[in-house]
Amino acid sequence: MNIPPRLLFTWALGLPLLLGVTTLWAQGVAPLNPPLGTTQDWLIDARFARATLQATSNSWVLDNGLVRRAIQLTPNAATVAFDNRMTGASLLRAVGPEATLTLAGRPYAVGGLRGQPNRAYLLPEWSNSLTNDPTAFRLLRAEPTPVQTPFPWKRARRSADLPWPPPGVGLDLVFGGSDNATRELTVTVHYELYDGLPVLGKWLTVHNGSTRAISLDRFALERLAVVEAESAVDERSSLGWRTPALDVFSDYMFKGMDFVTGNQVASWQPDPEYGTQVSYNLKTPSLLVVEPPLGPGVLIPPGGSFTSFRSYLVVHDSTERERQGLTLRHAHRSLAPWSTESPLMMHVRSANSPAFRLAVDQCVEVGFEMIIYTFGSGLEMENQSPEYLAKIKADIDYAHSKGLEVGAYSLFSSRRIDDANDVINPQTGKPGGAIFGNAPCFASVWGTNYFRKITNFIAQTGLDLLEHDGPYPGDVCASTNHPGHRGLADSQWVNWRMSTDLYSWLRERGVYINQPDYYFLAGGNKTAMGYRESNWSLPRAQQMIHARQNIYDGTWTKPQTAGWMFVPLTEYQGGGTAATIEPLSEHLPDYEGHLANTLGAGVQACWRGPRLYDTDETKLMVKRWVTWFKQYRDILESDVIHCRRADGRDIDYLLHVNPRLSHRAFAMIHNPLTVPVERVVTLPLYYSGLVDAALIREQEGEMKRYPLDRQNRAFVPVTIPPQSRTWLVVEAPADDRKPDRTPGN
Repeated sequence: MNIPPRLLFTWALGLPLLLGVTTLWAQGVAPLNPPLGTTQDWLIDARFARATLQATSNSWVLDNGLVRRAIQLTPNAATVAFDNRMTGASLLRAVGPEATLTLAGRPYAVGGLRGQPNRAYLLPEWSNSLTNDPTAFRLLRAEPTPVQTPFPWKRARRSADLPWPPPGVGLDLVFGGSDNATRELTVTVHYELYDGLPVLGKWLTVHNGSTRAISLDRFALERLAVVEAESAVDERSSLGWRTPALDVFSDYMFKGMDFVTGNQVASWQPDPEYGTQVSYNLKTPSLLVVEPPLGPGVLIPPGGSFTSFRSYLVVHDSTERERQGLTLRHAHRSLAPWSTESPLMMHVRSANSPAFRLAVDQCVEVGFEMIIYTFGSGLEMENQSPEYLAKIKADIDYAHSKGLEVGAYSLFSSRRIDDANDVINPQTGKPGGAIFGNAPCFASVWGTNYFRKITNFIAQTGLDLLEHDGPYPGDVCASTNHPGHRGLADSQWVNWRMSTDLYSWLRERGVYINQPDYYFLAGGNKTAMGYRESNWSLPRAQQMIHARQNIYDGTWTKPQTAGWMFVPLTEYQGGGTAATIEPLSEHLPDYEGHLANTLGAGVQACWRGPRLYDTDETKLMVKRWVTWFKQYRDILESDVIHCRRADGRDIDYLLHVNPRLSHRAFAMIHNPLTVPVERVVTLPLYYSGLVDAALIREQEGEMKRYPLDRQNRAFVPVTIPPQSRTWLVVEAPADDRKPDRTPGN
């Protein structure tokens, strides 16, 4: 095993445990160092926050200066400290198991300790007197490990210069069963901590060393007894509770296009063992549970293993929305760096060769980077005819010869196959009632064939993108006749597993993925920014405001490169001539407005139509904006600071910041009014890394020096023509030091 240099010292210290020795040094966990000073902000410069794994007399400690998790080893393994090093707060109030399993209907703890006298707080001196749960899986050994890659990523196009996997340290705790039913089972709980991020990764593996199959009904990766965010005596069922400043990412996210909705595994639950809490009925949500919503309900065969989904615990140092959003976006980019790939793409409406090649030529002329056979184009990805594959490959080869990538749309869900292959509703025992009405089951015969056909089509034709409308693993299936799953209990797990198998296969080949749900950590590149399809049938001026609202709202928790917008160059679901941009040359201001909306926010849209231009004037306008975007692309695809949301009543704008670029910040400011406006624009430049002053120019004008106030804000006067826009470019004065790029930023 290759151990990173930062682990060599701690490896030597931990050697007795690795060899199975249970008599260790004196009891105790290393004390928490003083909290960091206010001069170090990891969101600006995280070079100081390097992850380490340290062995003490009776513990392993993961620490990167941002978060710290200490795991005591005897009489069993249990987390005894979980600290927010950014604020100095202790987050853990009580000890618990490191995971839980339900095997053949019987619950088991994995690790954990008993006997804490008060579950409101955990004193270090109490840890020495805690006892083992004799029914729990017991610790056998601990193994420092490198950070593990869930799947390979082929870097096939422009993306942020982020390492994969994210650098850090890992620790495996291996547990063995304690009774006759579990004696030949081992459970490995995997932990990771990353450089420059307040993020802890965790997952588990169950190995069946017995001669019989074992039913894994349920599992939980975490049951963390966390310090409550607030105390209340009375019930709050209708008002809700404030919960601790912790979030959970996972690769088991679905049934939603945003971080909150897609989070299917994390919940805040009451802790009935917490008898001293203020809540009269012991209902304070102070137990963070990370578990699948259903199942997995799988059989682990003799000699086989089961690997859970991966969870990532994100620790916040603030309750402020923008700072929490920045933390989530930094974590998102580091854990799914392929989501920073964001090619300019056209959605061509026809798979007819002449129409397709015309669109290819136009994309190349104006500087687009990808073309997609859009929904309704007539492309048939399930058609396996050699003649058809050869025809499509010839058109794709033509695009490739021009330096253009090619993608295609495939519908999985929202359609009916037949009674034998559709998802079966557990309430009715019949098809129907899926998330979007009818849907096939991925684990059916049809689903297995679909997987084969789609992967073969991509491999044979050389496609560079799959726009996948489904599957939606939030669907459950009560069928007992599908070959890929046994019944309801394992249906959600199996459908997710097959989805991730497809997406990891694509990721390894460098194929871009537009996906319906929040599958980023499973390999997906992009999902919807947030939109209502019928809004694209509104009058053009209304579409413009909605677009900027969607971008503003959709970038709180995900990077702008991870959300796609939509621009219907031709009529889409109605609206008539008032809603369409075609003929393009007759609506140049609207066309230009959409280009400025999306490109100025660092967002890519689905430009859906038969062409990108119809006259030389239209072509020059599109090419000018594409060239402009590429000039400022690095800063436009950097962090977003939300300044003023579009409402049609006054200016609106976002600010992009990056302390590691020569362009430290960039503001795109829109005037929706029918009159020119003069405004003094506030630029919050704290996250640009600038402190005392900034050099700022409007558009391509001359740089002017502006002082920054105590909140690192600059105040810049602008004049904006009616229904137009302007932009401000921010750089550092010559005497300002530029921080280096750091993993996690």
